[in-house]
Amino acid sequence: MAFDFKKEYKEFYMPKNKPSIVTVPRMNYIAVRGHGDPNTEDGEYKQSIGLLYGIAFTIKMSKKGDHQIDGYFDYVVPPLEGFWWQDGVSGVDYSHKEDFNWISVIRLPDFVTESDFSWAKAEASKKKKQDFSLVEFMTYDEGLCVQCMHIGPYDDEPATVQMMHDYMEKEGYVLDITDRRLHHEIYLSDARKTAPEKLKTVIRHPIRMK
Repeated sequence: MAFDFKKEYKEFYMPKNKPSIVTVPRMNYIAVRGHGDPNTEDGEYKQSIGLLYGIAFTIKMSKKGDHQIDGYFDYVVPPLEGFWWQDGVSGVDYSHKEDFNWISVIRLPDFVTESDFSWAKAEASKKKKQDFSLVEFMTYDEGLCVQCMHIGPYDDEPATVQMMHDYMEKEGYVLDITDRRLHHEIYLSDARKTAPEKLKTVIRHPIRMK
């Protein structure tokens, strides 16, 4: 049976819909950076998702080709994630989505090296006749965070975020969003196929002790 990160690491992908504190280890990602409203049809954000999955499935299916990755095991491609921020804004202003900066990511299994990643970019470019130059190998050490499962539309996230912040303050922590520690979302539902009120999104914010 294929290894499923969501099931094997439930503390990171399947938290309850009430806040909790978690320490997230260093992980490697396929990443694309961009700017603008993620809802724009054929915009940067939606194009970035195609690039991410192009690389993700090239790596997953490498077992069937000539490039054999050392330590490879069969796995389910992890969910889409995103790091979000707006210049000059503390937190997130959902009323001005056009000002979003984002890094769209998909987690990589630990056996994928930067050399394997470079091969996947070249292979995807050749087979799909597409430019993958925007895609990068990114390492992120998230550390101590407060997180919560948000169920419902993305625009309703502020209520969940407020609940997270109230909880962390009660537990003796303060928010630690910086230019290196960012608002983080993990998308467990396909927004194209799921009713808005049923969308499941993990929201995670970096924190530190008071």
